Amino acid sequence: MKLLVILIASIFSGIYFIPNEEGETKFSEKSSLTEVLILLGDQKPIHYTNEKSPELIQQGLEIVTLGRTIDPEGNKSSLQSKYFTCVDCHNVMIEDPDLRKSDPDARLEYASKNNIPFLSGTTFYGMVNREHWYNDDYQVKYGDLVKPAKDTLVNAIHLCTVECSQGRAFDEWELKAVMAYLYSIEYKLEDLKLTQEDYDKLNSFKTGEKNEELITWIKTFYLQYSPATFLDPLPEDKRGYGVNGNAENGKLIYEISCMQCHAPGRVTNYTLEQDKIDLKHLRRNMKGHNHFSLYNIIRKGTYALPGYRPYMPNYTLERLSHQQLEDLAAYINKGE
Repeated sequence: MKLLVILIASIFSGIYFIPNEEGETKFSEKSSLTEVLILLGDQKPIHYTNEKSPELIQQGLEIVTLGRTIDPEGNKSSLQSKYFTCVDCHNVMIEDPDLRKSDPDARLEYASKNNIPFLSGTTFYGMVNREHWYNDDYQVKYGDLVKPAKDTLVNAIHLCTVECSQGRAFDEWELKAVMAYLYSIEYKLEDLKLTQEDYDKLNSFKTGEKNEELITWIKTFYLQYSPATFLDPLPEDKRGYGVNGNAENGKLIYEISCMQCHAPGRVTNYTLEQDKIDLKHLRRNMKGHNHFSLYNIIRKGTYALPGYRPYMPNYTLERLSHQQLEDLAAYINKGE
């Protein structure tokens, strides 16, 4: 009976630890990474929350995907941003087949197989399990604004809501809901693709002690941050204009990346469709350094302007490779 009570309590807490016959805690595939690390003796993250209310999680989901929800008084909340929702730039599911790598080629293949967008921003899935945000070259774009956001998720969220989405900061209850939702999509041990030997090693931990070696080891199965390398647009004499590009890959990028924002009715007034007129316009502007040159705009992006605050984020090297840019050029030059 004691074992049954422990198991039921584990399931309803969302932790999913399975006791063995001796009553010892054992990790399972459904164990949340945060709780595993805490039991191993790791320090709780500053942003840690144990809020698991389904209603709160639903509110957070709606804020992330729709930009608004029903507030605690039962009224429709105001839009967080008039211009963007979080999912315009970020997925909410796993997007990398290997969580230890940020590989745009592997990500594109994975996105194609799993019918998910190929976006400029990193996924929210496992966001709470990272230790750094707005790292590497993001200081180039946001300057000193990234300093408080690099190591603190709540500050990173604030930077994103105000600067990236060109909206307002979350109210306290909204932030609480979003954090509850983000914890609902944190990594589970099954996401790390551990072997049975790995589980045996993990379950050798000593209760009530800080298992330093196991903590360090389990963190090798996923990235602690999303790398970001900003690039200048290629000079014209370095552009391949799709000569060595894969037009089929380029078509895929156009459909699940470009069209996510530029399809009619989306977030920008520069609309694109898969017709010869739009492709011809892009083809005619490949050379040069104006906003319509894909070589320029993809790497440089744009900034919000007075009177027109929607802008295009730049794609880092880790989010779109040089070859993928050439693949996109190949598709556009093909004109089909």
